[in-house]
Amino acid sequence: MLDVRKLRLLRELALRGTLAEVAAALSYSPSAVSQQLSALEKEAGVELLSKAGRRVQLTPQAEILVARTAELLDVLERAESDLAASLSTVTGTVRVAVFQSAALALLPAVLGTMRREHPDVRVEMVQAEPERALYETWTREFDVVVAEQYPSHAAAHHPDLDRRRLITDAIRLAVPPGPEHASVASLQDARELPWVMEPRGAASRHWGEQLCRRAGFEPDVRFATADLQAQTRLVESGNAVALMPDLMWAGGDSPCRLVDLPSGPRRTVFTSIRGSSVQRPAILALRAALETVAAELAARMD
Repeated sequence: MLDVRKLRLLRELALRGTLAEVAAALSYSPSAVSQQLSALEKEAGVELLSKAGRRVQLTPQAEILVARTAELLDVLERAESDLAASLSTVTGTVRVAVFQSAALALLPAVLGTMRREHPDVRVEMVQAEPERALYETWTREFDVVVAEQYPSHAAAHHPDLDRRRLITDAIRLAVPPGPEHASVASLQDARELPWVMEPRGAASRHWGEQLCRRAGFEPDVRFATADLQAQTRLVESGNAVALMPDLMWAGGDSPCRLVDLPSGPRRTVFTSIRGSSVQRPAILALRAALETVAAELAARMD
């Protein structure tokens, strides 16, 4: 019988492309991955990998195994969920990927709820860019992802990820305090000012640039950082303006002045979980805690 652990390595190679990336993702050495895949070839009795320059590629027979391995992993995950549901207490580890503003606004209260109501559940959190986190939840690196979607900019969809809206928040122009910027009352008023945005490639950067271009100007992005707390400091200190979602202000007051944007754009924050694990009690408990905290926060923000 074929070894499930070796089959998973083959699937990881199909997803990630190189032995080195598989090794890094699973904390193996590349040579160990290669040895395990060679052993799988002997078990299967067919060639699974062929050379393509310095890389390896999967044979048609390997592709068959990869497809069946995905089905097998789903079945095993559902079995684990059913087993956990049969217990009288909610236990286990839940691995969560979350982007920064949601981590700041939601996670402290969510973790407090989990400690009080489900003390036997261990929650592990990693801050991650949503697009990568969605992919890695699909590949089983994480159990739950809290991700975001900007207006007219669809977040990536992956097969069998159960997606549920968590909260929406308004996006506004954050303007430095003080008389120097008192005349800024619209997006167009900020056309000559320095801007801070996330680095190129981020959904918020693409959306923000397009918003400014539709308003008739190219933003002077002098500062690029994925750290929204750093962005707020640049605005508060008078060095830049920025497009900020309201969740960034959920933790307290800020001296920044917030200017409404045309059409009142809103960002959507959502959770995604693999369909094969969505009924696992620990994951259900965490999603419920996220939704309760988000609902309370939304009521305060409205």
